[in-house]
Amino acid sequence: MEGRSRSVSYGMSANRHLGRIVALQTLYEQDFRLECGDKKFVLAEVLKRNIERYEKTIADQDFVKRLVQGIDKKTAQLDKKIQPLAPEWPLEQIARMDRMVLRMGAYELLFEPKTPPKVAINEAVELAKSFGGDNSSKFINGVLGSLLRQKDAKSSKPSQLETNRLGKPKTTALPAQTSKKVSAGKPIKKKAK
Repeated sequence: MEGRSRSVSYGMSANRHLGRIVALQTLYEQDFRLECGDKKFVLAEVLKRNIERYEKTIADQDFVKRLVQGIDKKTAQLDKKIQPLAPEWPLEQIARMDRMVLRMGAYELLFEPKTPPKVAINEAVELAKSFGGDNSSKFINGVLGSLLRQKDAKSSKPSQLETNRLGKPKTTALPAQTSKKVSAGKPIKKKAK
């Protein structure tokens, strides 16, 4: 029985991972087409088309829709949270893919309470490894880790990243260390037009 529950759990996580890829693809297309001035772009149509491509393998289509629609509605709010965590990198200079992954990870950390924070960050890092540049995953890990610590500090609970192997809070994280982690992996800047 235990083996069966593991495979169901893995199936759901693999399904969610594919869902995140579809959401990322949709958001990337939106950002690209809007930057190009495409007045015919309709997010709902693109989302529907992308979900239909994988409808047999994505069981939780509501999750994909919630991600895309939520990120679309809260982009300005997400950017406001992300920008201070990477002050050397204005968002418009961060590679488009890195920007989309950062927004998705931040959205899940802030607005998807059923997604464990470690899962949100790990998924964002995996997306960055698959679709971003050489340093994207380090940069995204640093920024989202800082966002989680900031969120946890505001709620006055220990960061879910800063725990020892027994699950007890570590006390070694200092604000100065946070900025080093964020700048350790630098994203690829957009090329000047």
